[in-house]
Amino acid sequence: MNRCSLARILAKTLAWFVLFNALFAWANTPDNAGVSALGQLSLYNALWPGRLRLPYGDDPGRAYNISLYSLEAMFASHVVSSRPSVEFRVFLIGDSATWGWLLRNEETLAGQLNALGLRAPDGRPVRAYNLGYPIMSLTKDLLILRHALRHQPDLVVWLVTLESFPSEAQLDHPIVRHNAPAVRAMIADYALRADPNDPRFVTPTLLERTLVGQRRALADWLRLQAYGALWGATGIDQHYPERYEPAQRDFDADLRFRQFTPPELPKSALAFDVLDAGIRMATEAGVPMLIVNEPILISQGRNSHLRYNALYPRWAYDAYRAMLRAHLAQGQARYLDAWDSVPQAEFTNSAVHLTPRGVRLLAEAIAPAIADLTARR
Repeated sequence: MNRCSLARILAKTLAWFVLFNALFAWANTPDNAGVSALGQLSLYNALWPGRLRLPYGDDPGRAYNISLYSLEAMFASHVVSSRPSVEFRVFLIGDSATWGWLLRNEETLAGQLNALGLRAPDGRPVRAYNLGYPIMSLTKDLLILRHALRHQPDLVVWLVTLESFPSEAQLDHPIVRHNAPAVRAMIADYALRADPNDPRFVTPTLLERTLVGQRRALADWLRLQAYGALWGATGIDQHYPERYEPAQRDFDADLRFRQFTPPELPKSALAFDVLDAGIRMATEAGVPMLIVNEPILISQGRNSHLRYNALYPRWAYDAYRAMLRAHLAQGQARYLDAWDSVPQAEFTNSAVHLTPRGVRLLAEAIAPAIADLTARR
């Protein structure tokens, strides 16, 4: 082969490489770290069983799980994306307590609601789907809800707590920051108070959306597919340590909640606009919503007369409960305040993470509201 022929081959190879990268960048919107189209392809619900909760984890060698930013890939790996059977579909949205930290899938809220064997009045079995995702943020929940509504729910149960509400933290969650176009669309569509030009947003450039620029996201997608074999064989999707640090029960005499001190917790500092957007989003889709103020640890230790737990001084949490109750009194969504439904002995390593028995108590508290709402569909 002479030098001219070799040069032509190299030039053609380079041209095809550049063209393929350009097409890859053009075919993928900036949503979901630029792999939205590829994320819809999955071995789950086909070669592997669908996951029972959204993928999350930082120890894939032991958890057979991985965190990633593509909502398409996350949902494609979940059993909710399989072809729906004849059932009444209940979607659970919330934080790590809903996701099920330290709990096996059958011990989570979704698992225990399903174990109750509820049925809709028309005879359809009620099936709960776990769409919780760790770290407290209403905007993260709203983003997941926006995606979840594509999968034909009959009811959405949104579990919330005060730590999900601070307005200043709404754009802190990595999933929120790495899905900037989708969040900006929600800001525009629902008149949210968040700044669409907030510097916390991560918006991939054209170069970063190419095949080369997306090599990390593509590697994560491939790893998620590969871990499906281990998930399917074992049912393990998180690491269960032999020991963990129990949730704090004794406290200093500290009355602060974030930057606030008594008696002031302004409603304007809490993201009620995001809560309203979620209710409106579900209503526009014709799906009823149940808002649940999730259980918190109510300590009986030192200075527990000042603080319920490590997250919440009593004055701030009591003010939040009053605001939430008054805000939802107009009946836009069904409301259940389950804050004190679980005794302190049934919390594990945080003020919101429950033992299996604690989850069962919560499931039993929520089940009548779900049964009532199924009768109205």
